[in-house]
Amino acid sequence: MEENNSLVYGLEFQARALASQQAESNDVRFFVATQSLKPNNQLHVVDLNEDSSALQSRIFAHPFGEVWRLAASAHDPRLLASCYSLLKGTQVVMETALLTLPESLESKDGEQEFLTFENVERLTTEGYGVEIRTTEFHPTDPNQLACVVDGKIVLFNRAEAATRVVAEINAKNVPKFTTGRWSHFHQGNHFIALHDCSIKSYDVRDPNHVVWSIDEAHSQLVRDLDCNPNKQCHIVTGGDDGVLKVWDFRNTKEHVFARSDHHHWIWSVRFNTYHDQLILSSGSDGKVLLTCAGSVSSEAPEVITGDGGEQGAGSEPREHLADGLLQTFDQHEDSVYGVEWSTADPWMFASLSYDGRMIISKVPKQYKYQILL
Repeated sequence: MEENNSLVYGLEFQARALASQQAESNDVRFFVATQSLKPNNQLHVVDLNEDSSALQSRIFAHPFGEVWRLAASAHDPRLLASCYSLLKGTQVVMETALLTLPESLESKDGEQEFLTFENVERLTTEGYGVEIRTTEFHPTDPNQLACVVDGKIVLFNRAEAATRVVAEINAKNVPKFTTGRWSHFHQGNHFIALHDCSIKSYDVRDPNHVVWSIDEAHSQLVRDLDCNPNKQCHIVTGGDDGVLKVWDFRNTKEHVFARSDHHHWIWSVRFNTYHDQLILSSGSDGKVLLTCAGSVSSEAPEVITGDGGEQGAGSEPREHLADGLLQTFDQHEDSVYGVEWSTADPWMFASLSYDGRMIISKVPKQYKYQILL
């Protein structure tokens, strides 16, 4: 795959759910699911063959409903969580289920149009709320899940034969969360959720304990967040004000980095897993932006002292990637609801727009070399 060429994968239906393979994979693999009102939704498993620059897909039937959100397990490469809506009688309801892919993704029957999941386990969310925003796998405990339902965070445990609810965080004075994610640190005991314009972190061991909060983090609705995997106290957020912000939650009064390069709502923000100065964002302006936040990253340049510091006398100071917008990817023609880095190749990422177009792109070569050399 050439550095400047993107690969396009088109779906038959509209889509907004995108996830990247997380567990035990050397392959560049992305999952994308459709959002059709008709009862024929699909989950596509898309692999990139880097030698031939070809995309190979396997398509699974997802007859349960239109998919709003996908998440991939960090522990089991065959396990996904799907949040979907369906019509029951005259009411639209939301459910979430764990989908297990078969060991072999090859069709057993040459005439079979769609593959089927090895197992589908619907999680019990009745009584907790109506709108299921996301189901998140715990970063270190393969048996723990968190489901964001209305103004609640419902914790599930998979240690027994059937996944069961083990705890519930009922946020006070919060009618509905937007989404949420586990923190990679603090022994995995903190879950960060978005509400209106604010951010709140909860300790799952004590449902009544708000660890920290950032009120009015954005001037409009906060839509997405991501935790820096390499720097413990940093998160990135994006919202309807079109602003990308990096926060150090040890000091919640002010963000440490911000950019206003989007012209409409930001739907998705992601830190690069390895080089966390690289941040992807996508929005309703149809654009995917690659931003550098090197000054606040785990790879921030050392402060040079007056006597030359570690660089030594006569040595040339290393040229670091400057903060700011690096690249605009504008191949999409509709709102870009999802963007995800590949965990197999830190320079590659996928983006998904509502018209069903998934595009796999690479970080431009000049930025890659500036980081590595």
